[in-house]
Amino acid sequence: MTRRKLILILAATSALGALGWSAARARDVPKVATGFVANILCSETFVSGLDPRRDFTETTEAMPGVGLITWAMDTEVDLDRRDVTVTLFGVGRSHAVYREGLGCTLDHGAAPADVPLPPMQPQAALLPEIAGPAIVAPQTPQLAAALDRAFAEPAEPPFRRTRAVVVMKDGRIVAERYADGIGVDTPLLGFSATKSVISALIGILVRDGKLGIDKPAPVVAWQDRNDPRHAITVDQLLRHTAGIALGSSLQASLMSALEPVNRMKFMESDMAAYAESIPLETAPGQVWNYHDGNFLILSHLIRNAAGGRAADVVRFAHRELFDPLGMHHVVMQFDAAGTPEGSSEMLASARDWARFGQLYLNDGVAGGKRILPEGWVKYSASPTPNAWVGIGAGFWTNLGDSFGAKYRVEHGMPRDAFFAKGTIGQYVVIVPSQRLVIVRLGRSPNVPPAADGVFDLVRDVMTATATSARLAGGS
Repeated sequence: MTRRKLILILAATSALGALGWSAARARDVPKVATGFVANILCSETFVSGLDPRRDFTETTEAMPGVGLITWAMDTEVDLDRRDVTVTLFGVGRSHAVYREGLGCTLDHGAAPADVPLPPMQPQAALLPEIAGPAIVAPQTPQLAAALDRAFAEPAEPPFRRTRAVVVMKDGRIVAERYADGIGVDTPLLGFSATKSVISALIGILVRDGKLGIDKPAPVVAWQDRNDPRHAITVDQLLRHTAGIALGSSLQASLMSALEPVNRMKFMESDMAAYAESIPLETAPGQVWNYHDGNFLILSHLIRNAAGGRAADVVRFAHRELFDPLGMHHVVMQFDAAGTPEGSSEMLASARDWARFGQLYLNDGVAGGKRILPEGWVKYSASPTPNAWVGIGAGFWTNLGDSFGAKYRVEHGMPRDAFFAKGTIGQYVVIVPSQRLVIVRLGRSPNVPPAADGVFDLVRDVMTATATSARLAGGS
């Protein structure tokens, strides 16, 4: 390491300390930053098949402040070994490794918990087919205009960088479009939209009587009744009111690298065990605080119920959820201990994300079979008290009187809409009153809120499909 690089690292650490952060947490920044980049580049190179240079640029430019350090990042993508290595200032080395069927995992020095999966034969889908193999051109000029606007780039940053849009009306695709290099079968990273899939898998366990939402979560580390974490319920984990002291996961920016939840994600081989070891910051159920640790713990519950191994989770998820919906381009990713990284690391094609949304539009039923327990969809969209962003149990929601719900409604989203949401521009929007599912995936900054264009997209699609319905009714 050069003297200049060392001085830069020490200066950055001192500056962060001056902002009130501990030196220990500041020292985590290089490893957290490189772990984030390594994992995304690995996933979207070897699972999605995207160009890693384009992916690096689009992802880091969507995250405020990250440009201050990307010049000092060295990335090595080995297409033969199928791994990615990233360093920052020559330190903070992170290494992500691809495993067939299990996506990418950060390598922390120990052998991963599972060997690659054997090929699986998908079951016949219960959900009716949503489209043929060809890309569905917009069915009306109004829908074409809506997609034109969704993919249009402003002259200056922040850029929109839309990667995929799928519009479904009454269970059929009526418009879709993809960026260059992306097609109908390309698995795309959902980031925190993954949480909504974990919520669905929890719902299936509730359906089967293996979990109760209002009962203490069966976490082994919390079984002592004198441990205040023993009282944490599945509902509180789903709603981010468990009170575990892991910081916040609301923002994707350079400063978020300082949050302890990101040490969990990018420096720990057993993420759930780390989250389960953290003490309470507030009493369970009293305070809303969105962080990824809640869903790593839920993911651990799914792993235990499915059989204990990553392979068991994959089989369970395909048998009970993905195959019945016809989601055949899904990759769940895992930590080194074999727990699904259920906070942010599932990839699926845009059509598969739309199929998932259709399940919720159909009240949890596919092909006449109840996949989710009765009432689960309504429960998922029910607002969480004191959650100012407007969030339910694994989904974001426009119901209730939160600041976020009011803001979205004021900007054209329907009151009854709820949605899976991932950082930097991932959405699966469900609008029951309009029989619509709208998927939008891309690389857009979280701030300002309109940067990703989703408000315009939802409003434009509703207008276009309502016009089409009126025309059809009058013909």
